[in-house]
Amino acid sequence: MAYNDRDYYRPSGFGGFSFFPPVIKNLLIINIVVFFLQMILNNISFGGYPGWYIINRYLALNPLTGIDAAGQAYNFQIWQLFTYQFLHGGFMHLFFNMFALWIFGIELENLFGSQKFLFYYLMCGVGAGLLHIFASPIFDAISAPTIGASGAVYGVLIAFAMLFPDRYVFLLFPPMPIKAKYLIAFYIVIEFMSVGSDNYVAHLAHLGGAFFGFVFVLLDKRHNFNIEKIFRSIKEMFTSPGSDTKDKFRKPPRAYKEKTIEDAEFYEINTGNKKEEVSQEVLDEILDKISKSGYQNLTEKEKRILFEASKKS
Repeated sequence: MAYNDRDYYRPSGFGGFSFFPPVIKNLLIINIVVFFLQMILNNISFGGYPGWYIINRYLALNPLTGIDAAGQAYNFQIWQLFTYQFLHGGFMHLFFNMFALWIFGIELENLFGSQKFLFYYLMCGVGAGLLHIFASPIFDAISAPTIGASGAVYGVLIAFAMLFPDRYVFLLFPPMPIKAKYLIAFYIVIEFMSVGSDNYVAHLAHLGGAFFGFVFVLLDKRHNFNIEKIFRSIKEMFTSPGSDTKDKFRKPPRAYKEKTIEDAEFYEINTGNKKEEVSQEVLDEILDKISKSGYQNLTEKEKRILFEASKKS
């Protein structure tokens, strides 16, 4: 599958993505809420330990070896590869990460679909954490817990540069437009040059997120990963075959749950040599499919239905 600007399409008029696609919106909300909880807990002590120490010990990404601020061995746990992505060290740290996620992530979520984008975002964050904890003892003299969404955000940046390379980004300082591929390549070069610098910034995590994102997009161009199908296959591997209980408790189809056939709205869609009546439920199913797996996975007939319906709305 080829990714380019011509493949990008956003339905309008009767549906499609809002100003904040669902995953972007929820990530922004979660990160902001967690930041305010951090501010509250920082002023509370637990068993004689300040709140920031408890947060760092159990939720930040701890080094594999070394001694922490309380003189104890660092407490690395596997879940920290996920939790550290939602912690931030200050307002500006949070602001710039969330601003970049919003600016560059919206079009990626619209293109990938929400499920694939969420998988991609978290995968880049985990990859960033893995590279950091294994490589930082070699390059960095500083050993400390790591927090922030920057690794995952750098994955978003590299994907945007690969999929929309000639899209112009307007800089504020200096005020000028620049193509995404040049701007983001400049950021990556700066990160490479900064590895090992004593400035308390996890440059290796940034590079790790960009690297894992780069590999994923290359493979996705070739194989067009269907994350929903992959998860479904994994689930079926752990589900016993021949069970009747699944059918008994399966939810009724959306069309019968929300509307009766008599209530359905219809559109006349020109799908070739004849016109077909297409119900609102069919349009809803197509929009749900876009949300889950992206516009590029629609059939030609579904794209034609969507296009014709958008002209009537």
